[in-house]
Amino acid sequence: MARPTPLSGFPEWLPAGRTVEQHILDALRRTFELHGFAGIETRAVEPLDQLLRKGETSKEVYVLRRLQEAPTATDPGASPSGTEQGAESDHQLGLHFDLTVPFARYVLENAGHLAFPFKRYQIQKVWRGERPQDGRFREFVQADIDVVGAGALPYHYEVELPLVIAEALGSLASIGVPPVRILVNNRKVAEGFYRGLGLDDIDGVLRGIDKLDKIGPVAVAAALVAETGATAEQAAACLELAAISGSDSTVVDRVRALAERHSITSELLETGLGELGALVAAAAERAPGVVVADLKIARGLDYYTGSVYETVLVGHEQLGSICSGGRYDTLASDGTTTYPGVGLSIGVSRLVSRLLGADLVRASRSVPSAVVVAVTSEETRAVSDRIAAALRARGIPVEVAPSAAKFGKQIKYADRRGVPFVWFPGSAASVADDGTPEPAKPDQVKDIRSGDQVEADAATWAPPAEDLWPRVQAV
Repeated sequence: MARPTPLSGFPEWLPAGRTVEQHILDALRRTFELHGFAGIETRAVEPLDQLLRKGETSKEVYVLRRLQEAPTATDPGASPSGTEQGAESDHQLGLHFDLTVPFARYVLENAGHLAFPFKRYQIQKVWRGERPQDGRFREFVQADIDVVGAGALPYHYEVELPLVIAEALGSLASIGVPPVRILVNNRKVAEGFYRGLGLDDIDGVLRGIDKLDKIGPVAVAAALVAETGATAEQAAACLELAAISGSDSTVVDRVRALAERHSITSELLETGLGELGALVAAAAERAPGVVVADLKIARGLDYYTGSVYETVLVGHEQLGSICSGGRYDTLASDGTTTYPGVGLSIGVSRLVSRLLGADLVRASRSVPSAVVVAVTSEETRAVSDRIAAALRARGIPVEVAPSAAKFGKQIKYADRRGVPFVWFPGSAASVADDGTPEPAKPDQVKDIRSGDQVEADAATWAPPAEDLWPRVQAV
C-alpha cells in the first residue's frame, strides 16, 4: 500500500500534541464548571434549512447525502453545500459548522426540562467547508459557553461571559499560553450609528466591516459602496467608527463625538453605548487590560444582536481570533417564548496548532506511563504483570516491557517513550543446582534520568508527584 497523503484541513496530533490538547480541554472544563456551567453534547448533524437560516454560511456546510430522510442522490460522500441544492434542502442534513445553532435547537426541544437561566458548556468537533490555512481547519474542536434565558436575559451576563473566558485562558499561562486580549463591540452601537447615517442594509455593512482586517479599509469602503448602497461619505464614516478602540470609558465619549459630527441622534446608539461602557468599566476592574472596546468588531453571522467579542493571543494577532461570540435574542423561539442568550466559542484546534507550531509548549512525555516493568524472562512474565497490576491499583500508570530482552534494551525502550522509571522484579529465595542457598532479591526501581536505583515495594512505592502523569509545560 502506498503511503497515504494527508488531508488538508483535518488536523491529527501526535501523542505528545494530543496530551497538550487534553490538558487545555481539562483546564477549560474546570474553569467552566467552577462558574456553574453544565456540560452537554449535541448530535453532529442538523437539518440543512436550520443550519442555513441565519448568516452567510451556505458554502461552509458539509451535506450528508446518505443520511437524508428523503434521499435524492446516491453519492454517499460529504461535500460543501451551496444554494444549488435548491428545494432538496428541506430534506437534507448537514454537519454542524458551529455549536450555537445546534444549542438553540437543543434549548427549544428540552425547554421543559431546563432551569433558566441555563448555563452550559459544550466541547465538540465541528465541520466547516472553508479553505484550509494557518489556524483554519475543516474539522476542528470548539469549546463553547452560553447562558440562555426564557423570555429575557439580564445584560450582566454579557459582562460575565468574557471574564469567564479570560479566566479560562489565563489559567493556561503556566504552560506558556500567551496572554489574551478580548476585543468587544456592541451591535446596537453599530446599527444605531449606521441607521443614523441613513443606511438600510445593516447586515451588509456589518459583514463588510467584519472583513476589515482581511482586505483593508480601501477594499471595505469600495464594497460598502458597491454592495450596500452607501455613498463614499457614508462608507468613510463607517470606517471612522471602526477605527475607534480603547480600554476605558473614553471610547464612549469618542463615539458620541463622532455621531455628533455626523448629526446622528439615535436611541439605539445610546442604549448600545451604555451597555458597552458598562462592560468596559466592569472588565477594567475585574481583569485590567484584558478587555478592550474595538468598534471594528462586527461578527459576520446575522443572529448577533448585542455585545460581540473576538479574542486574540497577544504577540500572535496574525493568527486571528481564537475565541469569538456574542449576544443573540431571536435565534431560539417557539413562537410563544423567545430564549435570548449570550455565548463565546474557543477554537481549541486553532489554539493548539499555534502552540505546537511555534514550539511554545510541550508535553514531558508522549505516553501516560510513569513506569515500565521489566520482564526477566517470558516464563516469569506473570510476575511482572502482577507488579504492574499492584501499581495500577494505586493509581500509578504502568506498562510491562514488550519482550524479555536484555535489561539495557528494556531501559532504552522506556527512554525512547520518555518513561522516567524502570522496575526490575526481584526473586524469591532459592537453592542453586549445587545446593548453595540463594537469598531473596528485592524489587528495585531505577530513575533512568539520574541513574539512581533503589529497592521498592509495589504496595508502597510511588513516583514523585511531578512524574506521575505527563506534564504540559512552557518551552
